[in-house]
Amino acid sequence: MQASSNIDYARLAQQIKRWGRALGFQQVGIADTDLSQAEGHLLAWLDRGYHGEMGYMQRHGLKRSRPQTLVPGTVRIISARMDYLPEPQSEIEALLEKPYRALISRYALGRDYHKLMRRRLQSLAERIATFCGPFGYRAFVDSAPVLEKALAEKAGLGWIGKHSNLLSREAGSWFFLGELYTDLPLPSDTPVEAHCGSCTACIDCCPTQAIIAPYQVDARRCI
Repeated sequence: MQASSNIDYARLAQQIKRWGRALGFQQVGIADTDLSQAEGHLLAWLDRGYHGEMGYMQRHGLKRSRPQTLVPGTVRIISARMDYLPEPQSEIEALLEKPYRALISRYALGRDYHKLMRRRLQSLAERIATFCGPFGYRAFVDSAPVLEKALAEKAGLGWIGKHSNLLSREAGSWFFLGELYTDLPLPSDTPVEAHCGSCTACIDCCPTQAIIAPYQVDARRCI
């Protein structure tokens, strides 16, 4: 379903970012669908067997790297970031020193982020529809073959670090990602500059040496 051609898409893009923040996302960006470079990295990674037991990474062919194949009619992806680090780093480090406290992953402390983000993405889509009328979209939060980090990088939400995760100068890597695939021809955002430089901290501290080279992770070694 294509929205009206009389829409001011530049204005709509700015509205989408404001609505996203109001709904509880810390950052929203917009990417086009060209993932050819990321597709090359993905195929090389799979050919080397670095995905290990994650057979689902091969299961859907090129749908993961070609958004129009996954959702026909898609021309842009709205990528949203939601932070999950609830306390200052100093408080977290102090907590680790308390032997009588049980610890679980920080991202699991709140409500199921899949449901939470999906509801927020749906609310964002509904606000977009009030602006431009019915349009084609589909929301994803870890629910389909989506190259979410590559899309978020293109949308300006951060850069891919040497450990292959997305990094933000504001939030590190303590965040979730969700996407709205849409048929709206919104203006795309510009990727941010990478800031890893000569740092190799992630490679040096990996306990199983799973980061076998910058930007290359062998999941068979990962714990």
